[in-house]
Amino acid sequence: MLKVYNQEELSPAAIEQLVLRNTDPNNAISDTVYSIIEDVKSSGDKALRAYASKFDQVDLEQVYLDKDDIEELASTISRDQQRALEIAFQNIHRFHSTQLKRERVTETMPGVKCWREARPIERVGLYIPGGSAVLPSTLLMLGVPARIAGCKEIVVCSPPQKSGKINGFVAYCLILLKIERIYLVGGAQAVAAMAFGTETVPKVDKIFGPGNQFVTKAKSIIQGQTNVSIDMPAGPSEVLVIADETANPAYVAADLLAQAEHGPDSQAVLVSTSAELITEVNLELNKQVGLLPRQEIASAALANSYAILTTDLRTAMEFSNQYAPEHLIIESDAWQSITSLILNAGSVFLGHLTPESAGDYASGTNHTLPTSGYAKSYSGVSVDSFIKKITFQQISPEGLQQIGSVVEILAELEGLHGHKNAVSIRKADL
Repeated sequence: MLKVYNQEELSPAAIEQLVLRNTDPNNAISDTVYSIIEDVKSSGDKALRAYASKFDQVDLEQVYLDKDDIEELASTISRDQQRALEIAFQNIHRFHSTQLKRERVTETMPGVKCWREARPIERVGLYIPGGSAVLPSTLLMLGVPARIAGCKEIVVCSPPQKSGKINGFVAYCLILLKIERIYLVGGAQAVAAMAFGTETVPKVDKIFGPGNQFVTKAKSIIQGQTNVSIDMPAGPSEVLVIADETANPAYVAADLLAQAEHGPDSQAVLVSTSAELITEVNLELNKQVGLLPRQEIASAALANSYAILTTDLRTAMEFSNQYAPEHLIIESDAWQSITSLILNAGSVFLGHLTPESAGDYASGTNHTLPTSGYAKSYSGVSVDSFIKKITFQQISPEGLQQIGSVVEILAELEGLHGHKNAVSIRKADL
């Protein structure tokens, strides 16, 4: 059952403490991750095989699978399963393909033209989590926008299964994405391998993908140590559900459990204007959790979760904005009255018939989203995540006459006479 707090009885400091999650106060995670990164950096593939043996209980002869292995594994799944992945692929592609747009040229002054052009990031690394759940949907969510952006090299890492391979679902997604190699590397060591490169794993320019706290910490560390960037600090999954008396408690409980089953460090938060609904949701949680194959994981996550009783939907949204959830679900007949108040959220699901699961798999929106409050400053993955935008400008003789004196005056007042001269020498020739 969710522990229940009354928002009116909580001080600002208590709320601030409630919304904190996935902290590492004793640096236990940081110390471990630093050690793994240094090991991979110095020992390369040897370290990757050692960590596969230690963490995945698999002894690998080579740390990758090629096209033939991928095709063989993909053939093991049913046609219905293949078709479901194809539909998800098509919907994700349809949604993301609208994001690559050509920008207009702007003439800021007569003869002074400025514009931006998109260029793909050349080499990108996609981390696909494994562990207790292998996520082919994440491969589609990352691979589709990378393909649309036009990235030249897409490096995929995912932990090996006990067989020393991957499952057929991930393999079929690789075929849909026209990716012919996958590296059997998980955890912080996968991030390190893509950041520095090994004898086998190529070095990339940017790393994408969610993961546990070790993966998230590794991404943050390598961004500080190298010129490799990351998509965002995407760690353990979380959901915040805002619900009032019009909500169906069974639906609310199902949505909370959908996130809780991701992992024991996931968090599911209910913010409701109805004490009766909270009671009913707790009863439904007790009933539904026992039906899940991953009930132990979900129960552990629920122990780390809670409910907030609030006065009205507007106040509920204030709490949500402070929490900044990865997933925000609004289960109320009046959802349209508060969507304009949403400031911080990774992805939003509106109404009683819009489960977060749809966005996780097949509606088309991306499910790689900021967690742990980072939705206050990060967006979810999109085609924009895989491109750079380069600015261009071109100045005609008329344009130099128009802007030249402005640049000369500004350069002189800053004491940068070389800047001034770069304009003056051209003006003298006009």
